[in-house]
Amino acid sequence: MFPPNGRVPSLCRFSEMASGSLGLQLPRSTRVKNKTAAAIQITAEQILREARERQEPEIRPPKQSITDSDDLADYRLRRRKGFEDVIRRARWKTGTWVAYAAWEESQGDIARARSIWERVLEVDYRNPTLWLQAAAFEMRIRCINHARNIWDRAVALLPRVDQLWYKYAHMEEILGNVAGARLIFERWMDWQPDTQGWLSYINFELRYNEVDRARAIYERFVVCHPRPSSFIKYAKFEAKRGEIARARAVYERAVDLLSEDEEAGQLFVAFAGFELWCKEMERARCIYRYALDHLPKGRADDVHKEYVTFEKQYGDTHGIEDAILRQMRLKYDDEVRKNPFNYDSWFDYIRLEENGGNKDMVREVYERAIANVPPAEEKRYWKRYIYLWINYSLYEELDAQDMDRTREVYRECLKLIPHKKFSFAKIWLMAAQFEIRQRNLKAARQILGNAIGMAPSDKIFKSYIEIELHLGNVNRCRILYEKYLEWAPANCYAWLKYTEFERTLNETERARALFELAIAQPALDMPELLWKAYIDFEIPTEFEKTRQLYDRLLDRTKHLKVWLSYAKFEASAGIEDKTMDNEVQEKNHDIEEKQRKRIERCRGVFERAFDYFRTNVPELKEERAMLLEEWLNLESSFGSLGDISILQNKLPRKVKRKRPISSEDGTPTTGFEECMDYIFPDEVALAPNMKLLEAAYKWKKQKIATDEN
Repeated sequence: MFPPNGRVPSLCRFSEMASGSLGLQLPRSTRVKNKTAAAIQITAEQILREARERQEPEIRPPKQSITDSDDLADYRLRRRKGFEDVIRRARWKTGTWVAYAAWEESQGDIARARSIWERVLEVDYRNPTLWLQAAAFEMRIRCINHARNIWDRAVALLPRVDQLWYKYAHMEEILGNVAGARLIFERWMDWQPDTQGWLSYINFELRYNEVDRARAIYERFVVCHPRPSSFIKYAKFEAKRGEIARARAVYERAVDLLSEDEEAGQLFVAFAGFELWCKEMERARCIYRYALDHLPKGRADDVHKEYVTFEKQYGDTHGIEDAILRQMRLKYDDEVRKNPFNYDSWFDYIRLEENGGNKDMVREVYERAIANVPPAEEKRYWKRYIYLWINYSLYEELDAQDMDRTREVYRECLKLIPHKKFSFAKIWLMAAQFEIRQRNLKAARQILGNAIGMAPSDKIFKSYIEIELHLGNVNRCRILYEKYLEWAPANCYAWLKYTEFERTLNETERARALFELAIAQPALDMPELLWKAYIDFEIPTEFEKTRQLYDRLLDRTKHLKVWLSYAKFEASAGIEDKTMDNEVQEKNHDIEEKQRKRIERCRGVFERAFDYFRTNVPELKEERAMLLEEWLNLESSFGSLGDISILQNKLPRKVKRKRPISSEDGTPTTGFEECMDYIFPDEVALAPNMKLLEAAYKWKKQKIATDEN
């Protein structure tokens, strides 16, 4: 036995006690050297089975045979002692108690069996199974009062175990004691059981056609469990018995009490199904619409599916479209709830509501959409978002025709945009054009003025100038052009438009002064267009000024196109004299002399260009060849006054050459490509050994072809 203090000595302490007091020498634990698995594995079950089979017959316990009452009494005594010993060792094992009681019952000792059941119920009274088995024992031996006593004690100690109440009432009902069973149900209902307990009571009353009692129980049931499922069962009970008014009243009361419940959708679907069963189509439709209008979006999925099915079966075109509209509305609500910055979903949602025609709903969706401002102040994130405001303003103006709300939408949008970082000219212009359509020119000018002050852009300046030009305000246009050029002095488009504006007003000197200011700018985005426009402006009236412009342009750039344009100008300067009457031309003997001077000036330009390309940029052979080709074409167009012979010693000869192909990074490769080269006569004169070089080149070419073959 263990010591009284309950502490168990360690294994070492047991070893010391055994070796000291008893004089025993305990074997030492040997160390296992080989820990690998054996070739043949044997389980413990196999060892026990083999030991059982090998047991000698003489040492097996002998079989006992009962021949008289003494043997029977001895047998019963040993069995009882065995049960009692097991119970004494493990009192908490109820299986032993149950087996003990069953054995005593089988031996016909009812008193001992009842005593055992009483003892086991004291051991574990919280176990419902023991109470059920004890009551079953009493009912088997037909001791009904004892069984009632056990049931009463069970439901008193474990009132929340529904099975005990149900079995108790079922016993009384089997015995025909309907009043007793009802009394048991009433005691059970005082504990407010779950739904199944109430339904068991109701079914009990219905089995005896006590409809009024069942209805009263339903009233208590929905008070105890005010859930949609409870009211639905109550209403179905009334409808099954033909009480349509009562069933509708139950549904209406449930809607009043539970419209905010999480399972309210189930209630509305059942209510609409009831009205449909009663052939009340309009009532069912009203119930569906009321549910969709009042239920939260996440709880109306089942209601909407049933509504769509209802409209497809019983509705007209308008009803079906309304049902589909509500279904799509739920879909888009779910999408924008998951990702409120998905503006494409908002556009689809808005388009859906606009097709529906409900202005309040359209405005609500627009307000919800524009409330999702992009989190980052970068223009690329705002490009899609800003169209929500644009569509909102157009809807208010064109569809809703509410001009005050339209003006407010534009105002709020312009306040929201961070103009110091970026802006949208489209919004400014649309706001101004809206005010113009409302005949409020002052407000439009104020909006465009604010745009120029806060976020100037080319588009705003162009549109503002165009508006003032249509109104005929010349001074305002000049002021705007000056602000435009002050903001963007390198913008050639602005200079050209300003000069064109002055030319339309026949202000030649103003236009010329603007051209001079423009070409005097240190940096221009497209200077070639500006110079071309200036030259085209001077050509019809001032030939000498045009020549001076060409010379000034050549001081800045020696591009081939400039030389060709200069030469063509000299070739065509004064050509309008040919439009004179033939008789006047015949009398004017110096026309031919003027033509010669014009051709000489053209040749002079070509000579200057040829000398420049030959001496300054000799590597630009292709440009020099193009120059000579244009010169040759002009000489041919001069007719008898042209002289092609002066170009015979200047025209180049085209030859094909091979050059190594270079990769993208500039390193040469093993391949070659053909290209055209130009050999000018002056280069041949400067290089007397050119023929030798050409011969060497041909020899190398032949050698490469031979190696390839």
